[in-house]
Amino acid sequence: MTSATPTTDGAPADAATWQTARIPVQGMTCAACQARVQRTLQKQPGVSDATVNLMMANATITFDPAQVSPTTLVAAIRDAGYGAELPAAERSAFEEQEARDAATAEEFVDLRRKAVVSGAIGLGAMAAMPWMHHYAWAPWLLMLLTAAVMLGAGRHFYIRAWKALRHGGSDMNTLIALGTGSAFLYSVIATVAPEFFTSRGVPADVYYEAVVLIIAFILAGNTFEARAKRNTTVALRALVRLQPSTARVRRGGVEKDLDIAHVVPDDIVIVRPGERIPVDGTVTEGSSAVDESMLTGESLPVTKAPGDRVIGGTINRTGAFALRATTLGADSVLARIVTLMRDAQGSRAPIQHLADRISAVFVPTVIGIAVLTFVAWMLLAEQAPLVRAFAAAVSVLIIACPCAMGLAVPTAVMVATGRGAELGVLIKGGEALQRAGDVGTVVLDKTGTVTEGAPRVTDLLRAPTAVLAEDRLLRLVASVERRSEHPLAAAIVAHAHERGAEPAEVEAFASSTGRGATGVVDGHALAIGNAAMMDDYAIDVTPMAADLDRLAAQGRTAVYVAVDGRLEALVAVADPIKPTSREAIARLRVMGLSVVLLTGDHPRTAEAIAREAGVERVVAGVLPDGKVAEIQRLQGNGSVVAMVGDGINDAPALAQADVGMAIGTGTDIAVEAADVVLMRGDLRSVADAIGLSRRTMRTMRENLFWAFIYNVIGIPVAAGILFPVSGLMLSPVLASAAMAFSSVSVVANSLRLRRAALR
Repeated sequence: MTSATPTTDGAPADAATWQTARIPVQGMTCAACQARVQRTLQKQPGVSDATVNLMMANATITFDPAQVSPTTLVAAIRDAGYGAELPAAERSAFEEQEARDAATAEEFVDLRRKAVVSGAIGLGAMAAMPWMHHYAWAPWLLMLLTAAVMLGAGRHFYIRAWKALRHGGSDMNTLIALGTGSAFLYSVIATVAPEFFTSRGVPADVYYEAVVLIIAFILAGNTFEARAKRNTTVALRALVRLQPSTARVRRGGVEKDLDIAHVVPDDIVIVRPGERIPVDGTVTEGSSAVDESMLTGESLPVTKAPGDRVIGGTINRTGAFALRATTLGADSVLARIVTLMRDAQGSRAPIQHLADRISAVFVPTVIGIAVLTFVAWMLLAEQAPLVRAFAAAVSVLIIACPCAMGLAVPTAVMVATGRGAELGVLIKGGEALQRAGDVGTVVLDKTGTVTEGAPRVTDLLRAPTAVLAEDRLLRLVASVERRSEHPLAAAIVAHAHERGAEPAEVEAFASSTGRGATGVVDGHALAIGNAAMMDDYAIDVTPMAADLDRLAAQGRTAVYVAVDGRLEALVAVADPIKPTSREAIARLRVMGLSVVLLTGDHPRTAEAIAREAGVERVVAGVLPDGKVAEIQRLQGNGSVVAMVGDGINDAPALAQADVGMAIGTGTDIAVEAADVVLMRGDLRSVADAIGLSRRTMRTMRENLFWAFIYNVIGIPVAAGILFPVSGLMLSPVLASAAMAFSSVSVVANSLRLRRAALR
């Protein structure tokens, strides 16, 4: 049964029918633009949710295709006064990112050129001001140059402001257009009809240099902002560059280089030392050490042999090998990571809603303050009231900057998700990023999370009555266990293989559920199992009973080995903890977090693992529904819970937790259910993720604080509040420089996350 989700017009839609479209949006310059596009989309029939991202310049819309189409959504964005187009369906995640990088680079170059030209003209105009009254033609020349800058370098400000006005809205461009447009109109009147001012006792001053410099400063700020935006996606661009363009493929016994798009599943791909692995696959011949650091954050190369999985984009360090291609294109690990990061960087953190609410009323409020400022100066100024009123009103319009508020949260999200990727931590969006910082309890699955997830032989203890050499005994035991289906049997066989003790044929094999297995190997009768099986064959285990109890207390599972009716040995198997687990758990506790071990394993085994790993609280012997219940109990006590797991049985608990963290080496189901993917399979990544979230939230709050406080202080100063006590008036030119600085400072503060300590 599928659930029904209400659409915006109240009609229910089957949850399975919802689709998601990501549409590029051109022309957004501030939070007010972002908010208007978002409101427009949310009002469309059949739209369940719409998220617009200023930094990524796109809109992500969840909609019912039975009620609205992507083409209609594009039309709605255009009707709101912004550019939009459907993305090319055939583009891969790599091609989309490359196209976005190219567009960002082009934007940066264009803005830089406009800023330099307008700045040069503005400085020239300022230098010419002392001679303005000596040459009658000088004001006319400056008027023409200013008009050229406004229609050239600053043209987009006025076009966007007009579009916003046509659609009943306002944004940063509105403030710029009103401020510079008013200054230009004032100056034109002073140039064409100076007597209009002089007859009223007001100097016929012109503000051409102010108009040009305001545009130049704003363009310079936009240029630095565009450059800083490029730096927020460094990690994403680095991932895209990992994808090789060609692969050496063996077909019909012949090797040839093919474009990566022409490689198909089951192709045999040859990889030489020093090359990047072109596609995901399984090693079929040869061996090597592979550097997976760009994907996992793990600096040590990983040994690969036939049967091992390799990931496209990683670096083959030493030997040559061949692989059989498996997942390709959009399904490859690298493509999925790029898509995941792109989606995460385009998502919104809940704290963004605060900026959205303020931005919705910000520009109309600023215009209202500018009008009041003009009226107040006209009524109260003792000298040149019109000039002072005009300058103060223009300064208010120019200094107010909704850009900084629009950039405060998304820049931090983009930089943080990129930093996480460098650490091998993939965060699936702004909401997960924010929630992780509030975590108070970390719940850890045992197998494959705290432990290696691969049982190994830890002890082979000889009985006082033993007569066989150890290698000989190991060969006999492995011969019997090779036929067994018990989970411990595989570990014993693998251990024998590592020691060079290859199994022999077994006769009369028999398995007794809950007891053990028996068989005859090389003429020797073997019985391998617990005390109950030994009792069946009248074998006295008393000499080794204390050893078995000691091993059990250490979380190890031990079986007795009897050969020809004689107790020969005790073999212990355990799933050892990962080398970094104890360090990671200690770090979590230093961070003030409560750590719980939650497992379906036997309580005695779980408690032994917990002691070794440094976990104080253990909940053992629980099934998947029990894990969910324990998460719910912790949440009911007011704790924000992060669950860390790797298996199918962990997926329900990962989904229930406030933040689900999946070990990247685990099952696809667990990874899909999680909010955060730990690519290294290392618990230290949990501390990295939580530390990154806490640092990011602090940065977001700093950004919002400075964006708000800037306007709280800047607007009254621009209005002239300090003039009565200090005689200080802020010129429109300085106001424009301050406005540009506010946006750049917010982006620069976010970029500090790339090197911030995560403790």
